[in-house]
Amino acid sequence: MKATGITRKLDSLGRIVIPKEIRRANHLGEGASLEIYTDQEGEIILKKYSPMVEMGDFAKQYADALSQSIGHTVCIADRDQIIAASGSMKKDFLGKPVSRQLDGLIGRRESVGPNAGKKFIPILSEDSAYEAQTVYPIIAEGDAIGAVAILSRDSRVHFTDTEFKAASVAASFIGRQMES
Repeated sequence: MKATGITRKLDSLGRIVIPKEIRRANHLGEGASLEIYTDQEGEIILKKYSPMVEMGDFAKQYADALSQSIGHTVCIADRDQIIAASGSMKKDFLGKPVSRQLDGLIGRRESVGPNAGKKFIPILSEDSAYEAQTVYPIIAEGDAIGAVAILSRDSRVHFTDTEFKAASVAASFIGRQMES
């Protein structure tokens, strides 16, 4: 745990303001959900809540099935990290933070496909040679909560409507699972 040196007082309703710098660094926008934990020493721990993480096993099985069917690497991400990956490059992705470009794409509910006008967007926040060729946002209860990406390392490979439809169906299915 990293000390910030910042202290805050609780108000009469038990609320505390998380400093802007911390909210910005951890991508905590208005309406963000936090999980609250306590330990034996009385420490209170706030953790950014992602409903997608709870679906980790299901998302992994779906990514495995999709990757096996289409023969490409498949990643399923929430707004912060890759929660499931399958295919030849899965170890390069799993658990890594998503790029700002991918997070922005999810937030704008945009997709990237063969006719989208964009060819590639970076998936990971760290410098990487991997680029997405098909990305489709996951929408649950009206909120953009993640994305399904079908990836290629080779920029000469051009996906067709088949991969785009596969990502679309996967994102829709996962979104519906999140609602139930």
